[in-house]
Amino acid sequence: MSKNYAVARVQQYAKASIGKSERHIERKNQNYENMNVDLSQTPRNVHFQSCGDLTYNATLDKMIEDGAVSLRGLKPDAKLFDEMIFDVNTAYFEEHGGYDYACRFYEEVFRFAQKEYGPENILSAVMHADELNSALTEKLGYPVYHYHLHVVALPVVEKEVRYSKRCKDPELVGKVKSVIHQISHSKKWASQKVTDEDGKSHIIKSYSLLQDRFFEHMRDAGFEDFERGERGSTAQHLSVTEFKVKKETERLENLEKQTEQARERLDFLTPAVKGAEEFVQNNVSTLEDLLPEAGPLERAKSYREEKALPLIRKLKEKMLSLYRIILNLRDRLDRLQRQFHNAERDRDYYRAQFEKEQEKCGELQKDVEDYGRVKQVLGPEQVDAALAAAREREARLEAERKAAELERRRARRRHDRNAR
Repeated sequence: MSKNYAVARVQQYAKASIGKSERHIERKNQNYENMNVDLSQTPRNVHFQSCGDLTYNATLDKMIEDGAVSLRGLKPDAKLFDEMIFDVNTAYFEEHGGYDYACRFYEEVFRFAQKEYGPENILSAVMHADELNSALTEKLGYPVYHYHLHVVALPVVEKEVRYSKRCKDPELVGKVKSVIHQISHSKKWASQKVTDEDGKSHIIKSYSLLQDRFFEHMRDAGFEDFERGERGSTAQHLSVTEFKVKKETERLENLEKQTEQARERLDFLTPAVKGAEEFVQNNVSTLEDLLPEAGPLERAKSYREEKALPLIRKLKEKMLSLYRIILNLRDRLDRLQRQFHNAERDRDYYRAQFEKEQEKCGELQKDVEDYGRVKQVLGPEQVDAALAAAREREARLEAERKAAELERRRARRRHDRNAR
């Protein structure tokens, strides 16, 4: 039995980019790029949390309007949404009871997500039960679905707003003016500096700590037979797309072998069938040559029943047997060729997606390197101060834009009332 690894991943989205992910998570599309989505099984998806009729962006706007969260200090294109994806090998659920077990498992995972973000900051939590695992389906001979959980949440942290030096009362300068619930991905998922037994300091990435908490929570809740995974292992850090490329390639190679074996078997039997066909065509009109002559005292009825019919039955059974074999092989070859075509299509799709992800990672890496160079040249304090000033300026402009928009709406309402 292979090892089952529990994985938690976090992806970030801005207001402009969350829509595509929302359509996938909430199954709002009619067609899906993921060829394995079976919409006939979508009713089995489980919503532990939902925005109802509102979109993710509309729900966020309402929370901002109600004062539940704040975008203070953030750029207009800042990453505001976290999509947390919880996943375990498909085989894990098949070994423990399938769909019902997956529902119980991910209900507990949802409780973990609530603990991480706060229940009030989770917009959606959906367990997908409609994505077919092609490889396991072929192996087991019945439809097997890959159960996983999508949680969309806001990374909210408490931020203390202090009185500035411009405050009229000198005694208040530096004191806490208010506490706001600010959306901040970087602060929510900040890495931690720790000191080991030897006194050496090193950084532990926030997602590694998340994996630890997730694993410990599920084990404490009584769910076992899965592992956290080895830290630093290559397999653990494979992206979802890269993993699917790997699996689809393996599946394709397996199908190639099966298809070649079927072709060899078919090539071997085809001459035998053709030989049988030629034999019948050449001898069916002179079938009496194959039959022994009747004895001098033998009756026609006994000759027919004891000699002619048994031989004809044998020939018929032999032909039917050969035809069944050849038809079964042809059907299997057609099925394998269809599976092979689908596997090629899936592999090419995931490979293209993986290449796009690699390009994005390369661009992000360049930005990180450039940012490091800027900090090195100008000094960390100056860069941080410049960034803080830029965020304040953008926040001020955004506030002015909202105020102007609000005034326009009020003016429009006044105009409409006067017109009536």
